[in-house]
Amino acid sequence: MSTTRAEGAAPAPAGLAALLRVTRFGRPVTGRLALAVAAGVAAAGAAIGLTATSAWLISRAAERPPVLYLMVAVTGVRALGIGRGVLRYAERLASHDAAFRVLSRLRGVAYARLERLAPAGLAEFRSGDLLSRLVDDVDGLADLWLRVLLPYLVAGVAATVTVVAIWLLVPAAAAVLAVTLLFVALGIPLVTIRVAARGEGRIAGARGELAAATLEVISGAPELLVCGATEARLVELGAIDGRLAAAEARTASGAGVGALLSGVASGVAVWLGLVAGIAAVRAGSLGGVGLAVVALTPIAVHEAVAGLVPASQHLPGLAAMAGRLVEVTSRPDPVAEPAVPEPLPGGPYGLRCRGLRARYSPGGADALVLPDVEVRPGERLLVTGPSGSGKSTFAAVLVRFLEPSAGSVELVGADRSVDIRHLAGDDVRRVVCLCAQDPHVFDSTVAENVRLARAGASDAEVAAALGAAQLASWIATLPDGLSTIVGEHGARLSGGQRQRLSLARAVLADAPVVVFDEPTEHLDEATATALIADLLSATAGRTVVMITHRPELIGAATWSARIDLGPNAGAVD
Repeated sequence: MSTTRAEGAAPAPAGLAALLRVTRFGRPVTGRLALAVAAGVAAAGAAIGLTATSAWLISRAAERPPVLYLMVAVTGVRALGIGRGVLRYAERLASHDAAFRVLSRLRGVAYARLERLAPAGLAEFRSGDLLSRLVDDVDGLADLWLRVLLPYLVAGVAATVTVVAIWLLVPAAAAVLAVTLLFVALGIPLVTIRVAARGEGRIAGARGELAAATLEVISGAPELLVCGATEARLVELGAIDGRLAAAEARTASGAGVGALLSGVASGVAVWLGLVAGIAAVRAGSLGGVGLAVVALTPIAVHEAVAGLVPASQHLPGLAAMAGRLVEVTSRPDPVAEPAVPEPLPGGPYGLRCRGLRARYSPGGADALVLPDVEVRPGERLLVTGPSGSGKSTFAAVLVRFLEPSAGSVELVGADRSVDIRHLAGDDVRRVVCLCAQDPHVFDSTVAENVRLARAGASDAEVAAALGAAQLASWIATLPDGLSTIVGEHGARLSGGQRQRLSLARAVLADAPVVVFDEPTEHLDEATATALIADLLSATAGRTVVMITHRPELIGAATWSARIDLGPNAGAVD
C-alpha cells in the first residue's frame, strides 16, 4: 500500500528542506556540539602536527646535530601522539552525548506526533512502514550530527589552519594543497552523490517497505499457510530485499569512487607540493629540513579531510529519512483540541447528533452522513449498515479520534449539553468508551490486558469485570488464572474471548457511555448472539451505541432508536 498525502494537507518538505527542518532539534545541544568540534579540531591538529614534527625530526636527525637540539621535537612527538588519542576520545564522548540527546528529542517529538495523529490521521500508512519511520529513520538521523556536520566543521577548521601554515613556508605548495582539499571536500562529494544518490534515496523507502511486508507476512502466517499463498508472499519479500540490496550496492559503488578520487587528490598534493618545495629550496627561501614538512604534511591533512567523502554520501539517505519522517509528523491533526476546554457536564450522559458529517481529508468525500438523532441517558442506539457506510467513522467521531466536517455531536448531561469539540479529548474518552471491532491484545497477562482500562485496579476488580463479561468460568480453567499469558495479539484466545476481554475493559473503565463497533465481527452466529446478550447485560443502565452490519442477531425490543446507514441512509426508527 503506497502512502499518499491527504488532500488539503500542507505538503511535507522534501530532501534537503526536510533535513534543514530536522537540524533545529540540535539547537539545545549547541554547546556540546561546539565542545565536540573543539576537541575534534584539536585531535586533527595533533595528528597533522605529529606528521609535520616527525618529518622535521627525521630530516633534522639525518644532519646529526647534538641530541639536545632534537629534544623539543622528540617531546613534541610524544605529546602529540598521546594527545591525539586523548582528544579523539574527548571528541567522541562529546559528539555522541550531543547526538544521543538530539536523538532523544527526535524520538519524543516523533512519538508525540504519532500519538496525536493516531488512529484517523495514520490510516494511509502501513504499520511496518510507520515502525520503520519511528525507529530506523529517527535513529539514522543521528548520523546528521555525528557523520556529516561534525566532520565538515572539524575538517574545515583543521584544513584552513594547515593551509595557512604551509603558505608561510611555500605559497605555491599551499595553493596546491588548498585546491586538492577543496576538490576532496566539495568536488568529490558532488561526483559520488551523483553516483550514489539514487541508491541512497531509495534505501530508506525500501527498508520501510521491507519492514511492512515482513510484519504482514509474520502476522498473517497462519492465513497464508491455509490459503497456500506463503510461497508467493516470500517471493515478493525477496523482490523487495533485492531492490534494497541493489540500492545499497549503488551506494557502495559511490563510496568506492570517492575513495579512489580522494587517494588520487592526496597523491597530487604530495607530488606537486614536493615540486614546489624543491623549487623553494633551490631559490633559497626554504631549508632542506623544511622540504620534508612541506612534502609530508599534505598526507596528514588529506587523511583528516578524506572523511568528508563518506560524510557527504550520507546526505541523500539522511534527506530521504528526514523526508519520510516529516511526511508523517507534518500532517495536520485529525482533531483540534480546544485552547480552553470546557468542563464536563454532570452525569448521567446521553448523546445528541445534529447534521453530522465527517471526512478523513479536508478535500475528500464525506465518509459519514448521519441523520439527526438523540439518545437519552440509559438508552440504546443501534447503528446498522454495510461495510463502507461510515459506521466506524461514527465511532471515531464519538470518541474524538476524528473531527466532524459539519454538524455536531453533543454530550448531554444532567445540567447542560456541550459540543464535544469544546471538550478535551481525554475528558470525552473518560465518559465515552469505545470497544473496537478488532481490540488489540498485548502479549501479557489476562489481568494486565484488562487493567489497561484503569491502571491500579486490584485483582478483585479485574476479576469482577471479567465476570461481568462472562469470562469467569474460562479464567477458572487457566493454569495461572489472571496471570496467564495470552500470547502475541491474543494468539491463545478465540475471537469471542478477545471481544469479551474488550468488554471487560469497558466494564472496568466504568464509562457511562459505551460504543461497540462491530463486536460480532469474525464470530459465528451462535457465539455472536451469546456475546450480544452478554454485552447488553454487562452495560445495563448505561448509554449504549451498538454499531453492526448484522442487525439480525440483535432483538428489536432493546433499542430506543435505530439508524440505517445502508441503502436507506437517513432513516431513524
